[in-house]
Amino acid sequence: MRFCGAARTVTGSCYWLRTPRCNLLVDCGLFQGSKTLKELNYGPFPFEPRQIDVVLQTHAHIDHAGLLPKLVKQGFSGPVHMTAGTRDLLSFMLPDSGHIQEMEVEQLNVRNARRGKPEVTPIYTRADAEHSLELFRDVRYEEWIEAGEGVRARFWNAGHILGSASIEVEIATGDRDQRVLRLLFSGDIGPEHKLFHPEPDAPTNFDYLVCESTYGGRARTRATPEQRRRILAGEVKDALRGDGMLLIPIFAVERTQELIADLVKLQGMGAIPRAPIFLDSPLAIQVTRVFEQHAGRLEDLHAGQRLLDHPGIYPTPTAEDSKRIDRISGGAIILAASGMCEAGRIRHHLKRWLWHRSATVLLVGYQAQGTLGRLLADGTSDVKIQGLDVKVQARIRQIDVYSGHADGAELVDWITGRLPIKRAIYLTHGEEAAMSDLTEALVKRGLDAGRIVSPVLDDEVELLGDGLGPRARKAPRRLPPEVVGQPDWHNDLARLSLDLRAALEGAADERARKVIVRRITRALEEGRAQAEAGG
Repeated sequence: MRFCGAARTVTGSCYWLRTPRCNLLVDCGLFQGSKTLKELNYGPFPFEPRQIDVVLQTHAHIDHAGLLPKLVKQGFSGPVHMTAGTRDLLSFMLPDSGHIQEMEVEQLNVRNARRGKPEVTPIYTRADAEHSLELFRDVRYEEWIEAGEGVRARFWNAGHILGSASIEVEIATGDRDQRVLRLLFSGDIGPEHKLFHPEPDAPTNFDYLVCESTYGGRARTRATPEQRRRILAGEVKDALRGDGMLLIPIFAVERTQELIADLVKLQGMGAIPRAPIFLDSPLAIQVTRVFEQHAGRLEDLHAGQRLLDHPGIYPTPTAEDSKRIDRISGGAIILAASGMCEAGRIRHHLKRWLWHRSATVLLVGYQAQGTLGRLLADGTSDVKIQGLDVKVQARIRQIDVYSGHADGAELVDWITGRLPIKRAIYLTHGEEAAMSDLTEALVKRGLDAGRIVSPVLDDEVELLGDGLGPRARKAPRRLPPEVVGQPDWHNDLARLSLDLRAALEGAADERARKVIVRRITRALEEGRAQAEAGG
């Protein structure tokens, strides 16, 4: 098994299983975060797509499914097994992802032309994404499917988002003892009291467990539905006080629908002002309609319930609709994608409002290293958005009661509920500190530290071998292990640019500014000389 993504980072989920008779992937996700990490999306896969026989898809989030169109574009032609909920979500999400890439590349090529740089092409287009949908195959929870020669799989509710699953895999080893190798891939595990979903479930007794660790070191606020709404109400009332503006960067799937359901309920109770709520994301609008279609199978909703029909909700599907929001001077709530502020319409609204003291930005989900959302959460005073320097004077708030991930204690409970794990637990989909904290918590619960492994991107393990950890690899790694999941030089450059401008503007006079410029120039010249001497 090779860890082709989500190893020491929370995005790009992809696990490659190879047997003498079958090649299969669990997930094929898009990398998000720093530019160094995102560049992996444009490079070659660490496997030959034509040689992959089957894909097992845990759920619809783009960091788990976003490279499926590229996989198909480069020659994969086998089935992609997933639940009906995942299929329905991806029927909108993947074409939307392709469309966004086309638009972003078009804008980038305009800038590249001005700089004399070559054009780039999208990872895939909307048409590529639509073509990939033809390979999707529905599965039912808790029913075995034949996933390839000598391999069968079963999907279990993960309680994360609509259609999410943990995937049980059994592989016939073909040896004399007719052994069966049992693996469980957690996917993303949902928390307790998750709106719309029951508690996550899966069987016990595996050889290997591959488990996410997103919030491995974190104790999230435990809240009942009533407590969750009370926390949200407090944030909304504070933000709207004095005709303020509330911006909520949203994840189109699940988080949006939870927020809408609670905001509508709170307004109906009179717990928050009846301010207009703009849903400014075409994808989130489409996904909400998918939730309405599945309402009869979801907790907290009833068949026929339509979240967007409330008179206080204003969907803005077109660019023209979105631009009209700019005419509002305050007293409104804007839900706009993306949740980590890396793309989409939220960046336009942040550019418009971040420098206003009357605005509040409410972060409601995980913010990966290297993203604009993470910078805001960490308290940066200046940011660069679409090439513009913006002073951060808005209130930045963050709540965790809408998280779609189990926290550290819930992960420990879920993992220990899968025991016995006979050979190894591989912790993935997390930053290094989170994996370390989760390992420590598992050891305190009596698990053997030697059987808990945190692989690095592109590590391989021999599942029938004697060693539990990664083995030596012949192929080179796509990235040095020390840069995976960390801010990169692009982040450092953006910070330096903002700091340099602040230093120049804060200098006492023109002479002081020239001294700063001379020192920077001298440092650059010394750096070039060292590079030339070393090269």
